[in-house]
Amino acid sequence: GLSLDKADLAYANRAQSQAYAAPVGQAISWNNPDSGNYGTITPTRDGTSTSGRYCREFSQTIYVEGRQQTGYGTACKNNDGTWQVTNN
Repeated sequence: GLSLDKADLAYANRAQSQAYAAPVGQAISWNNPDSGNYGTITPTRDGTSTSGRYCREFSQTIYVEGRQQTGYGTACKNNDGTWQVTNN
């Protein structure tokens, strides 16, 4: 199947880090000029989990070799300030 290479993942991870602080609804774009792959990560909703952690839901669209793939997930902020993806 189609997948992202290490450089693609580095660009996508940087965009994901920016999306943790972006306003809900603001798409954060990434692009790897070497592979031609690109995508967006958009925070779609935020709130508090049942355990009291601040969480955000995200939608992600990536284009690998021109073919679109879409995913959804939730990430919650840990006490140390890091983020943990809780589902994909």
